[in-house]
Amino acid sequence: MRMAQPDRTSELTTALAERILVLDGAMGTTIRAYGLQEAQARGRRFMQHDKDLLNNGDILSLTCPEVIGDIHKQFYAAGSDICETNTFSATSIAQSEFFVADPREHGGRKEPDFYQNIISNPFLNDLVWEMNIESARLCRKWADDIASDSGRRRYVAGAIGPLTVSLSNSPDANDPGFRVVTFDQVLEAYKHQIRALIEGGCDILMIETIFDSLNAKAATVAVQEIFESHKIRLPVIISAAVGRGGETMISAQKVEAFWNAFAHTRPLAIGLNCSLGPDLMRPHLEDLSACATTHLACYPNAGLPNPLAPTGFDLEPPQMAAFMADFAAAGLLNLAGGCCGNTPEHIAAIARAVAPHKPREVPIVG
Repeated sequence: MRMAQPDRTSELTTALAERILVLDGAMGTTIRAYGLQEAQARGRRFMQHDKDLLNNGDILSLTCPEVIGDIHKQFYAAGSDICETNTFSATSIAQSEFFVADPREHGGRKEPDFYQNIISNPFLNDLVWEMNIESARLCRKWADDIASDSGRRRYVAGAIGPLTVSLSNSPDANDPGFRVVTFDQVLEAYKHQIRALIEGGCDILMIETIFDSLNAKAATVAVQEIFESHKIRLPVIISAAVGRGGETMISAQKVEAFWNAFAHTRPLAIGLNCSLGPDLMRPHLEDLSACATTHLACYPNAGLPNPLAPTGFDLEPPQMAAFMADFAAAGLLNLAGGCCGNTPEHIAAIARAVAPHKPREVPIVG
């Protein structure tokens, strides 16, 4: 595997000391605005597939690359310094939901033997490799094009999502020791994705929307093993989705425990995203800021879900910008963006709102 991009850690660290960097918004929300139908999501390639693919947003990097490229273009043009690849579910484990028959439909259950077949499935492995490579290349193209036009470097973050399985919890109330998948299987699925993201040209690896810290542990182990075996290094950002009480959803770690679980990996930044709007997220961000000795990232949902709102969420760009400006003024931000419900218009407003503020000072560890 080649080292597609140099290690930007020092460069990004310098930039983060100078200003608050801006992340992008929600890929899924923005896709909705294009009004795609099932036939478009399938494209010619998957025309005869026997499962619906419209909700498989990652497949659009292969079947509708012009849409995904346009979304990256919009977010970079709106002021994003960093955009994520369209790969949130681009692992064999997650893609099996769309391409493999579910044994539960015939009285069976998903278990480690099932997932062993998944992670060794040649079709799925080839598919997710292509999805990650092409998604990274799409984002890379627009990062470089917008950087050339604007004179400011833009970065590509390889999005590594939480998977559709849990290593921490059993789905069977009568068998609390049962797990559908093993740590080694999750590790292998993540390693395959991460290799492809690096090969495709990512600057950053972003382990995000963590609801199960053990899943995320497997992702960080995958990153470290790849770095060591290939003698490479990229900056890593780690971000959790938390509930109203500030706990990661399944593993139930409060934010201080979350930081302590991942501090040894020395991430470029750690943060919170998704799950909550900025008002409900603020106290948990304050707790994380109080203990984290690295940069802080925050990209909340645009408020609470609202099916009557155009984006599916309550907050419009000016409201979202006002919250993020308050976060910045309070010294809580090094990276700011938006998750579900945040469009390019939201990100443009957030970028303007945080620009006058100094970034959070990273505590110095003696």
